[in-house]
Amino acid sequence: MTTTSPSLIPDQKKVGMVSLGCPKALVDSERILTRLRADGYAMSPDYAGADVVLVNTCGFLDSAKEESLAAIGEAIAENGRVIVTGCMGEEADAIRAAHPQVLAVTGAHQYEQVVEAVHLHAPPSQGPYIDLIPQPDVKLTPRHYSYLKISEGCNHSCAFCIIPDLRGKLASRRVDAVLREAEKLVAAGTKELLVISQDTSAYGVDTRHEPRDWKGRQVRAHMTDLARELGGLRTADGAPPWVRLHYVYPYPHVDQVIPLMAEGLLTPYLDIPFQHAAPSVLKRMKRPANEAKVLERLKNWRAICPDIAIRSSFVVGFPGETEEDFRYLLDWLEEAQLDRVGGFRFEPVEGAQANALPDQVPEAVKEERYARLMEVTQRISTAKLQAKIGRTLKVIIDEVGEPDEDGDIGATGRSQADAPEIDGQVFLRDVGADIAPGDILDVTIEDADAHDLFGAIG
Repeated sequence: MTTTSPSLIPDQKKVGMVSLGCPKALVDSERILTRLRADGYAMSPDYAGADVVLVNTCGFLDSAKEESLAAIGEAIAENGRVIVTGCMGEEADAIRAAHPQVLAVTGAHQYEQVVEAVHLHAPPSQGPYIDLIPQPDVKLTPRHYSYLKISEGCNHSCAFCIIPDLRGKLASRRVDAVLREAEKLVAAGTKELLVISQDTSAYGVDTRHEPRDWKGRQVRAHMTDLARELGGLRTADGAPPWVRLHYVYPYPHVDQVIPLMAEGLLTPYLDIPFQHAAPSVLKRMKRPANEAKVLERLKNWRAICPDIAIRSSFVVGFPGETEEDFRYLLDWLEEAQLDRVGGFRFEPVEGAQANALPDQVPEAVKEERYARLMEVTQRISTAKLQAKIGRTLKVIIDEVGEPDEDGDIGATGRSQADAPEIDGQVFLRDVGADIAPGDILDVTIEDADAHDLFGAIG
């Protein structure tokens, strides 16, 4: 549930929110709640205080659908008045079959329909006093970092994915609208902008990279132009925000953003969804099979920006994956030396093309390959983090703890190589009482394990 200040309007209706799935869904939740707050609703931090509960679902994997159905069931049990939205909302029949009590079901990023459903089932309070109350945007992330969604949908037809069916084809936001939102977020205290979409590298392709006027100059709806402009923003203390790029397909023009990282305009971090390395598997996945060229480009990127961190995720056990294919992936990872790696066992998704492919891999084989993948990637990660011991890194503080029995205060943060929620952390000892979330500090690294760093200020 989201939290908010107490109601300022007599008999003000309250909305609860359960947001599941990826950061893109979290942005949807923020937009829905911002619109509802502007319409006079307050946000409830719990089920009991809500006049209606919104469940923003994920429908990408069967396990995610099960989690969504369980969340809907919990909301019904605790409150009884539930509206469902999000990716699984495209499967309204399945939701109503499991939970016929739901008041309404809408699909992904259908903001107007969600708001209309809330208005219908929990009509807002009326009165001129609503317009007199400040209505700031609702944030479901900490104040110091924000997700910046630049487009919806995807033009790829990957065999394992149904995102185009759920969210449609690529639909890029106007570049001036994205920059206005980013500027507003930074002015409100955001120190880190996390740029997200289904395919960040394809931003603007659908609009032919249409330029827009921004501060007296023409800026194209193109990843490189957008990245350069975001790097030019400044926080209240005059420092550039961290600008972190997620979901970056390695198209040729990605090479152009690496110098921006070397210049300090962008956070030296790329999240690239490689998914696999073996050409035969990539072909069956309907993914680009250019792993050799990617390895060469990784070397070039590191030559330009030595501190660049590359994160990716890989699927093991895709239909037809042989032991030779899997060993090819492991060898590729040894050469690529990626900084952060996530692994997934292939899971059929209802409606995905991969379900009909021959040579499905047994579950026991998936588990065994997943364990081997994790062993290799953890060994690489351990070595990379050990190499940072003794270095002084910039760290953004996420949480500050309470004093212990000796009066010492610890804190948790992240280096520029770590995105929130998915990567590692930096644990600090005895930071002092004047440290707050959002502070960016120089931290000397004293120790490391397979995932996290440990250090002290200075």
